[in-house]
Amino acid sequence: QVQLVESGGRSVQAGGSLRLSCAASGLTSSNDVMGWFRQAPGKERELVAALKWSDRSTSYADSVKGRFTISRDNAKNTLYLQMNNLEPEDAAVYYCASDIPYEYTVRNGDAPPGFGSWGQGTQVTVSS
Repeated sequence: QVQLVESGGRSVQAGGSLRLSCAASGLTSSNDVMGWFRQAPGKERELVAALKWSDRSTSYADSVKGRFTISRDNAKNTLYLQMNNLEPEDAAVYYCASDIPYEYTVRNGDAPPGFGSWGQGTQVTVSS
């Protein structure tokens, strides 16, 4: 089972940028679908971005399109989320996940309960 550890979250001002990293131990090419999710206080968890490695498909939440970019470096066993032009609404705990069903997750805006491997999360705070 893949083990995931997120890092890179911190407090930034609106308009700033951050790059989140998700170090994955035991990652192989069979771990095809990975994604970034976030959960703000009082809100449900939501998909931010997903990447299907086998065909390089990506999907983004409408709220982050054009500002966030998901990428994966298999040589470093790391998933990234580049976040630009951050807004106060982006503040949340960000989680990475592996082995999630791509079509279901993109269609529903979240992974199905009980699926995948998850990290512990990293906090992003955006001040206006």
